[in-house]
Amino acid sequence: MPFLTLGQAPAIIDRFSGLKALVVGDLMLDHFIWGSVSRISPEAPVPVVEVTRDSEMPGGAGNVAANMASLGADVFLAGLLGDDEAGDRLLARLSGLGTIRTDHTVRAQERTTSVKTRIIAQHQQMVRFDRESKGEPHPDIQKQLWQRIEAVLPEAKCIVVSDYAKGVVSARLFQKLLPAAKKRGIPVIVDPKIENFGLYRNVTCITPNQNEALGGAGRHHLKSEEDLLDVGRKLIKKLNLKSLLITRGERGMTLFERAKTPVHIPTRAREVFDVTGAGDTVIGTLALALAAGAPARVAAELANYAAGIVVGKIGTASVTQDELRKAVSNGRV
Repeated sequence: MPFLTLGQAPAIIDRFSGLKALVVGDLMLDHFIWGSVSRISPEAPVPVVEVTRDSEMPGGAGNVAANMASLGADVFLAGLLGDDEAGDRLLARLSGLGTIRTDHTVRAQERTTSVKTRIIAQHQQMVRFDRESKGEPHPDIQKQLWQRIEAVLPEAKCIVVSDYAKGVVSARLFQKLLPAAKKRGIPVIVDPKIENFGLYRNVTCITPNQNEALGGAGRHHLKSEEDLLDVGRKLIKKLNLKSLLITRGERGMTLFERAKTPVHIPTRAREVFDVTGAGDTVIGTLALALAAGAPARVAAELANYAAGIVVGKIGTASVTQDELRKAVSNGRV
């Protein structure tokens, strides 16, 4: 049985409009090369892609911000960019995507703006290659970033931490961010990376995919559904979380809350063309719903509908309020 009712959904979605959200994390530029394949190369057994066009969209924390802005939120975006052409292009893309405030980002000369290039043909991703900087930034850069984060905390109603393990999300950041958020009663929701699970203790919620949840719990595979439930319970206890939402692709999601029975939410997607950025859609929608006063189970159901919409689109994509309302009212996407 779904937890989201038609009576609840419109009021929750309406409250997304103008809601002030802070997104902190690793920024990147998603570059897509589009084309078609009709032959195999004579030089090697690989397809030859005949390129028809290029496109670029914000990725990582930028895509989270884009999703939240598309849903009506007023987004403060804090992260690092290289002082380079790719960083200029990323800021230009962000400036055209709703109410995203990018003046809280920091440009660092010693870093390269992360660029992920995907080649797509016949609606399928053929290959991806990355250009990026990794590792914690210089302490002076971290100090600048924290000052910009601290300046907007009094206005933020929710905080999303988008961790792609490029260096922005660190123990030093959490040592300052979590006490400041707790003092103001701001929920902190994290899209995690396995190697950083130890940092997330005491946050409001994390949204790992199934493999990330297994890795965070020190497991390598599942033998049964009960194994997944055991993983979720252990993570809730180990990290002292209020809730945990494990995304499971075509199997939907499983929500864990402290001292409550875990709940499985079946997928709402009818067609899956591209899962790129789907996790960003989930966490953005979940955070806004929680900030709008929705219980965790209702917020997870809304996030599930949003994910079902976005995986039916090609490339890094986002969801609008109207799309989400329509999907919920139809009971499908």
